[in-house]
Amino acid sequence: MADKKEFLVTIYNGMESSLVKQAEALPKGFNTKRFLQNCMSVLQEGTVDYSKCSPDSVKRTLIKGAYLGLDFFNKECYAIPYGGSCTFQTDYKGEKKLAKKYSIRPILDIYAKVVKEGDFFEEKILNGKQTIDFKPVSFNDGKIVGAFAVVAYKDGGMDYEVMSTTDIEASRRKSKMQNGMSWKDFYGEMCKKTVLRRLCKHIELDFETVEMAETFTEAGELDLKKKEELPKTTDAFTIYEDEPIDVEAVEVEGEAE
Repeated sequence: MADKKEFLVTIYNGMESSLVKQAEALPKGFNTKRFLQNCMSVLQEGTVDYSKCSPDSVKRTLIKGAYLGLDFFNKECYAIPYGGSCTFQTDYKGEKKLAKKYSIRPILDIYAKVVKEGDFFEEKILNGKQTIDFKPVSFNDGKIVGAFAVVAYKDGGMDYEVMSTTDIEASRRKSKMQNGMSWKDFYGEMCKKTVLRRLCKHIELDFETVEMAETFTEAGELDLKKKEELPKTTDAFTIYEDEPIDVEAVEVEGEAE
């Protein structure tokens, strides 16, 4: 029991120290205290087993969320145990948030949809401009045949990306978690994320720091989505459901200014 609590405290102390030292790599207006509290809440949920990951691996992964200004507690990104270490992954919501915030060309909206058998989908040129026409069948339970993502800019322009299921499956095969529960249980969501990430490659993003840009690129290398797909715990942190760590009372290595 003590070892598990020590594990969490070690992560907290290491994160707090790193965030102070790397303050220049963090987004403007970053709320360090809230980020730490939310991270500790996620670690204590008992949904994911981090017991086989080293504290340093978990800390490095959580710090990547800080670089991007994404919140693990609000499910904008995830810390995923994989092969004895921890891996960072953005969520569909996080991708949209980053695109809207850092696009050089101001974005009005950005989204992705799946296309099913029976839906009407057409790419066309209207008044010299390339566009799409999508008319989905209400409550369509048909087979997914593709997906598309659209970005609408505030200046009235738009861009989009289209992928067939063949394209999506080709992308899936490049993922380390191609047979994970995310693809099995949330296939439609994974299709949307895959095509949205491809669209984001065509959106010119101006990140605040080098760390932010590198983390965003790295996060596109895995295709994981829902927390429900992550490895379930045995008894990793469930002990603290009735005895949570008071993060404000934790002794840290150097208080933040």
